[in-house]
Amino acid sequence: MDVTGIARLATSIADTGTKQDVAVAVQKKAQDIQASSAQALIEAIPPVPKASNLPSNLGNTINTTA
Repeated sequence: MDVTGIARLATSIADTGTKQDVAVAVQKKAQDIQASSAQALIEAIPPVPKASNLPSNLGNTINTTA
């Protein structure tokens, strides 16, 4: 292998490492954006209103002998 081939190989290896670092950084940024979007959607869900006109014992047991 001549000097030019070794230099090309070294440059190619360095370039591949840089491309991988950039791809990982972009992927992490995309995950951060998705996480913040999901959190915003979860926070946008309105709270479930409590039915105040129902008796307090309603819904506490399940009829398993139906």
